[in-house]
Amino acid sequence: MPRCTGRGSPRHGDAGTPWQDRGVPDQPASAAAPSTTPVPATSSVLNREIAARLERDGAGLVAAVVQQHDSGEVLMVGWMDDEALRRTLTSGRVTFWSRSRSEYWRKGDTSGHAQYVKSVAVDCDGDALLVRVDQVGAACHTGARTCFDAGGPLPVVVGHRPTTDVPSNPEGAS
Repeated sequence: MPRCTGRGSPRHGDAGTPWQDRGVPDQPASAAAPSTTPVPATSSVLNREIAARLERDGAGLVAAVVQQHDSGEVLMVGWMDDEALRRTLTSGRVTFWSRSRSEYWRKGDTSGHAQYVKSVAVDCDGDALLVRVDQVGAACHTGARTCFDAGGPLPVVVGHRPTTDVPSNPEGAS
C-alpha cells in the first residue's frame, strides 16, 4: 500500500534569527539546547522531536495552511521556520515568518484580526502544517475573510467522480 515516505531533516531552520516582534526582547532562538521533552512557553528552541519531523525548503521554511477550526474553511497560507512554529505552539496565537520583510509577525497584532490556535498537525511528508484556528475578523490583509476570496477563482474543467465503485486506495495511487 502506498504511503508518504517523506522524512523530516534534522536541520533547524533559521535558529539564529533574533526575535523581532513587538514588546519581546532580542533573544536568539539558539539560546537554549534542544530538548526531547515538551517545550514550555519559556523555552527558545523548538522541541527536537517536532523539528526532526519537518522537511523545510531551502530557506528553512515550512508552508502553514490556516483553517477555521469549526467550519473547515481554508483562510490563508503562511510560512513558518522553527521559531515561528515554536511561538505558535506555545503562545496560543499564530506567528509566521514574513519572507518579504524578513521578520516574524503575529496575525492580528496591528489589525486586531487575530488567529487563536486550536490545533496544529504536520502532513505525512513533513513539508506542510495544518493550523486550525479561531479567526477573529478577516484573515486576508485586503480585508477579505480569506486570502482565497481575495485572490478569486481560476477557470477550471470540473472533474466528476466515476460512477463505478473504485477501491478507496488502489495500488500505486497517491
